[in-house]
Amino acid sequence: MSLNCWTLPTRLGVCKVNCRALACLLVFTVSVCGSAPGMCPTACICASDIVSCTNKNLSRVPGNLYKSVKQLDLSYNKIGFLEPKWVPVLFEKLNTLIINHNTISSIITGSFCTTPNLKYLDLSSNSLKTLGSPVFQELRALEVLLLYKNQIAQIESSAFGGLYKLQKLYLSYNLLLHFPLDLYIGKHKLTELMLLDVSFNHIQSLPVQRLSSVPAKHLSGVYLHGNPFHCDCTLYSMLLFWYQRHFSSVVDFKSEYTCLLRSEPRGYNKLPLLHDNFLNCSESTVNSSFQAFGFIHDAQVGDRLIIHCDSRISDAGTDFVWISPDNKLLEPDMETDNFRVFHNGSLEITDAQLEDSGLYSCIAINKKRLLNETIEVRINVSNFTVTRSHAHEAFNTAFTTLAACVASIVLVLLYLYLTPCPCQCKTKRRKKKLNQSSAHTSILNSTPPQDLPADEKKTSTGKRVVFLEPVHEPKHSQNGKVKLFPNDNVIAESILKTTRTKSDSDSVNSVFSDTPFMPST
Repeated sequence: MSLNCWTLPTRLGVCKVNCRALACLLVFTVSVCGSAPGMCPTACICASDIVSCTNKNLSRVPGNLYKSVKQLDLSYNKIGFLEPKWVPVLFEKLNTLIINHNTISSIITGSFCTTPNLKYLDLSSNSLKTLGSPVFQELRALEVLLLYKNQIAQIESSAFGGLYKLQKLYLSYNLLLHFPLDLYIGKHKLTELMLLDVSFNHIQSLPVQRLSSVPAKHLSGVYLHGNPFHCDCTLYSMLLFWYQRHFSSVVDFKSEYTCLLRSEPRGYNKLPLLHDNFLNCSESTVNSSFQAFGFIHDAQVGDRLIIHCDSRISDAGTDFVWISPDNKLLEPDMETDNFRVFHNGSLEITDAQLEDSGLYSCIAINKKRLLNETIEVRINVSNFTVTRSHAHEAFNTAFTTLAACVASIVLVLLYLYLTPCPCQCKTKRRKKKLNQSSAHTSILNSTPPQDLPADEKKTSTGKRVVFLEPVHEPKHSQNGKVKLFPNDNVIAESILKTTRTKSDSDSVNSVFSDTPFMPST
């Protein structure tokens, strides 16, 4: 018999009745008013307030259990889905419910209305695929929820709405593609969540910048190992920061943090993410991650700074003290120049100066829990005017260098492509140079020209000699000296003006003859 929603006509309108809430109320009424005294079912084993009904092919909870039961084990059965009627009796004292290794594929809202005081719920090793609407909203006292080894690929932001006291959530060995950031940021965030296990899922990247705003007491319990992360310097910086802060989630599983190169998406070669900085990440990238997490602060002279002591034990009953770079103790309610410590552990520097730069240590002490933690924060104070002047000088130098380079390139281009002589002028000059060189070659070269006919090459193999004849001017002002170059022109006479046909021996004799040549008078 199924329950259907109906409406009741009223004078003010129509009032809708919640079917699931009605079912819970009906079960509660039956269990309180007309139920028989509880007993131990034959398929179960009962030991005082503990009932074990494991591996009995059950599809729902037996209705004749003791009402005083506190722990119920229904593992290794055939429970396929959870609905409001799957627990027919109200168990107000039940605080532990184990339903692992069943075939649960869906959970309907209102399934836990008869077990409102659960603190421990084990739904591991089932067939859950999605977590949609707030299916656990009745479990306001729940502290531990086990959902590992299911097939969960999607979690809506409101899936865990109402679990205000949840401290541990196990989601490992599922099919998650994204980190459930809504558990820490947003409308339905879980303020008491101290452990989140999303190891061995399909998460490839993390919202590092947004995670930096999550307090350390929450981040210290985030387990991420076994995921196929892409090799990334930002992720490496965050995990390195966690490792240096001795987060057990990283220290205990250091070898399980691996990454894949983007060029090898199939994951044949997994690389260790926290060994020897094989990614070769720059120091600036690492420092930027530390700055994002609030452990490196940059300020200018005169700025007001507030530095938080992000300790993992920053709960009620924790005392904080700070130690300055010059080993001065800073405590709450202590009057010091330029410094003030609040009771929540924050340090205020009212007027930052250059001498305030250095490494500060925050010590958190919890005497009740016998715990303490030391956190180091680096503060860098710089002078804006000096920095700006240095930057201005560097800019001027760079601009001058760039301008010189541009001018050099322009001059080279002008020289190559904007020559003043046109092409025709170049051609004429080349022809003129070729004619002059051929004329000199014909006069002084003993080798016959290559363009002569074959019968002329033989007769013209002799050397040609040019004689310069001195000119005597009958002027007395020369004092008998010889003037080789008169004012008008140079007198030169070639003895080979006309082509002569002579044998090779005659040409040689004319040149190398012992008889001296006498100039004509």
